[in-house]
Amino acid sequence: MFNKIQTDSIYKIIGTGSEKTTLIIRFMVGWVFLSEGIQKFIYPATRGAGRFEGMGFPNPEFFASFVGVFEILCGIALLAGFLTRPAALAMIINMTVAIVVTKIPIAFAESFGPFQLRELGSYGFWSMAHEMRTDFAMWLGSLFLLIKGGGRWSLDLDMTKKLENK
Repeated sequence: MFNKIQTDSIYKIIGTGSEKTTLIIRFMVGWVFLSEGIQKFIYPATRGAGRFEGMGFPNPEFFASFVGVFEILCGIALLAGFLTRPAALAMIINMTVAIVVTKIPIAFAESFGPFQLRELGSYGFWSMAHEMRTDFAMWLGSLFLLIKGGGRWSLDLDMTKKLENK
């Protein structure tokens, strides 16, 4: 069905080992993204469009919905171990934007471009480090999954085994 080049390309995307512990990171990262994506729709004033508006995003309804849908879809994919690497890459980009837009201004105590600095008790490196702890953990967890793949008990491993048997 697939030629050798196509199979090799597909394997690079879905290929994974069978480590059991990858499931822990997959569930942690997938659940947080799924939960945060859903909350953007349940609590639009504080976690969705209202938050995006407060940060200075143009067209906050669009961006909040866009990010929310991506977090839900990628969260589900990560929980299932389905296309783990592409989902992890999408969330690395998502978290990089979140860190740049919302956390870097805290380090320098000033807004930049359209993005607004929020009111905090303190600013600087340590305040930024505190505020970005979850973002950084999700960024690193996503990087781990980008490198390792879905691991044991993932749909990626099932698809990898089917490719290897062809």
